[in-house]
Amino acid sequence: MSALLRVLGAVERAGNKLPHPFYLFAILSAFLALISWGLATADVSAVDPSTDKTVAVRSLISVDGVRSMISDAITNYATFPPLGTILVVMLGVAVADRSGLLAATLRAGVAKVPAGWMTFALAFTSMVAHIASDAAYVALVPLGGMAFRAVGRSPLLGIVVAFVGVSAGYDASPLITPMDAVLSGLTTAAAHTVDPGYVVTPLSNYFFSLASSVVLAAVITFVTEKVLVKRVAALPPEPEEADGEATEGETATGGVELALAPEERRGLRRATVALVGFLAVIVVAMIPTGSPLRGEGGSIVESPVLSGIAVVLGLLFALLGAVYGRAAGTVRGGRDIPDFMAQGMRDMAPILVLFFAISQFLAYFKWTGVGQVLAIRGADLLKDLGVTGPVAFLGIVVVCTVINLAMTSGSAMWALVAPVFVPMLMLLHIPPEATQAVYRIADSCTNAITPMSAYFVMALGFLQRYRRSAGIGTLASLTLPLSLAMLVAWTLLFYVWWALGIPLGPGAPVR
Repeated sequence: MSALLRVLGAVERAGNKLPHPFYLFAILSAFLALISWGLATADVSAVDPSTDKTVAVRSLISVDGVRSMISDAITNYATFPPLGTILVVMLGVAVADRSGLLAATLRAGVAKVPAGWMTFALAFTSMVAHIASDAAYVALVPLGGMAFRAVGRSPLLGIVVAFVGVSAGYDASPLITPMDAVLSGLTTAAAHTVDPGYVVTPLSNYFFSLASSVVLAAVITFVTEKVLVKRVAALPPEPEEADGEATEGETATGGVELALAPEERRGLRRATVALVGFLAVIVVAMIPTGSPLRGEGGSIVESPVLSGIAVVLGLLFALLGAVYGRAAGTVRGGRDIPDFMAQGMRDMAPILVLFFAISQFLAYFKWTGVGQVLAIRGADLLKDLGVTGPVAFLGIVVVCTVINLAMTSGSAMWALVAPVFVPMLMLLHIPPEATQAVYRIADSCTNAITPMSAYFVMALGFLQRYRRSAGIGTLASLTLPLSLAMLVAWTLLFYVWWALGIPLGPGAPVR
């Protein structure tokens, strides 16, 4: 444990020295300008095997480079692929969140689960909770402790299961989440280096993500019951409540408020009816081969419903949130809906600021040709070394897993590495969707063990509600076995998926 604490301490000290992601990408842009100047001066180039044309590096520190940085700044931001997608999705998610639909759904997922199924139910509910993005941590981690305590089990286990399910399984979900929109947009931008017409949709990894959520919930359940139960039982006895005060969500007598109120149950019933109705309308409307909801030639894969899935999801969540809110009394009039959307957009402000810096960096990367030359040279090197797809995948997992210990922002890290990994593997005939799926694994599993994550500290705080002496080592000793098991199992799942050639999503081949 002392060795683990030293490693975690080193990671924390190194991570604390990193600037805010906004400044990080500004620094990287300046560094790219210097690199592009040096490579352009040295006449560095590469031959694109897809077009047989020579791609030469252009310098940002030039007349054309400076003009491009100034005149294209607004266009770079406005046309940044994830920007419009995430905003449209979050308009609907904001209504579902502010109306109370998401919180009620999460509570309903664990409120009446038998004790024997509690671990799996909470772990899988954590996968569903990813639809709420980072709000899932705040809603579900304390709920996990309450749920386990309500069925007579250690609340420490409930907190750890919920925290690991949300964090280490962050990029797996049975639903389409805002992160799907962000990742697919960044992957599309990276793929344009090789193929300007390539589009990666938010549904591109859906089949794999759905299967991953079930597998990871099962892994969490197995490790918790076989390892963590014994670990928690071996901890020295300590009073659960240090000061006798009730924690949030608990009564003064220690009871747990997990049960839904009548109006909440009514809201969920009506929201379920609305969901079935919405899906039925979409399906019925797509039956005619000449339906406007079908693509060219009657295609379903290339239909507006899938290509415009962000709009469909935004409408769906807004509808469900409005229906739930009217029934539960949280939506009192039509004005509440746009107000909820506005509140959700305010919560998006930090991401919008970060997107500006990322969009400029990626535009510079593409304009200079550094990314394309690096991808071509890298692909040639891999070919010369005889590196195949599976070996390259393992390399991505290792590299990004290590980076994730210090850079916990999944979108920021993918924006940094996607412009290299995606086109490089495309030149090896590996679809961008497959590269993105591998990245999802590396971006998730170490979230539960790095103290650089603000939610690691938050989870520790909830842990200390029930065990005052708990520290970083306590939480790490409980999350590390789960994190490692999930990393191994998830990676193996991808390799099986790859070997069988199962599509990663609608119209998204794995190879």
